[in-house]
Amino acid sequence: MAKQKSIVVQNVPVQVISDNDRDFICITDMANAKENESRAADIIKNWIRNRYTLEFLGTWEQMNNPDFKVVEFDHFKTQAGLNSFVLSVSEWIEKTNAIGFIVRKGKYGGTYAHKDIAFEFGSAISAPFKLFLIREFQRLKADENDRLKLNWNINRTLAKINYRIHTDAIKENIIPANLKREQVIIIYANEADVLNVALFGKTAKQWRDKNPQLDGNIRDYATIEQLLVLANLESLNAEFIKMELPQSERLIKLNQTAISQMKSLAMNPNIKKLKE
Repeated sequence: MAKQKSIVVQNVPVQVISDNDRDFICITDMANAKENESRAADIIKNWIRNRYTLEFLGTWEQMNNPDFKVVEFDHFKTQAGLNSFVLSVSEWIEKTNAIGFIVRKGKYGGTYAHKDIAFEFGSAISAPFKLFLIREFQRLKADENDRLKLNWNINRTLAKINYRIHTDAIKENIIPANLKREQVIIIYANEADVLNVALFGKTAKQWRDKNPQLDGNIRDYATIEQLLVLANLESLNAEFIKMELPQSERLIKLNQTAISQMKSLAMNPNIKKLKE
């Protein structure tokens, strides 16, 4: 689901949509910042009919859109520069199957352009506006990343706290007396992999072998949802251990729980808010 945010560029509110890791900026809002201009739509139309703009848009689409209709693009390009040539964003999208724009109606309606294109459109407003737009957009993304990192760290800490409950249950119920330290570590690692396999479908070693270029371990790259489920699995496995359930039976139960909880979290609107 697309996330709607707003930034303020030189006292002008500009809407930003984030959809599937792609960011679109409302160039209708941007056009409203241009002095002595009353109609944002005219500003956008005049900009898009320019030959240089069409070259930029066509190149961007060819780099990012495998379904872009190059023949239709060439047709528009041959007409660019003619006084009779008129082109709207909607027509550009319809004729060329372009993905660099989104046209919305209703609340927060307007024409939205991929950030690469929106930054280019900023030049049609003014050089200072373009620079302030880039700065405010970068600030927005930095704030989003900081919040996501904070939420991730909170859940990583929660998983670590619950892991102590897990290791205590192993120590009290599985580890025989007088084992050497190396033997104890093997048992702990083995039980940790019960959780890894139940949630991630692979052991820590299997993950490392597949990702030799990455630092840390499998849990350092877990999502917020996975970390929440991991914390629950650690507590649950601790109880299973106290109940003296065989490891194979615990693994099946933990895997079923992981699947159920991940499905539930995927539909939970509160989890989505943590990422906003």
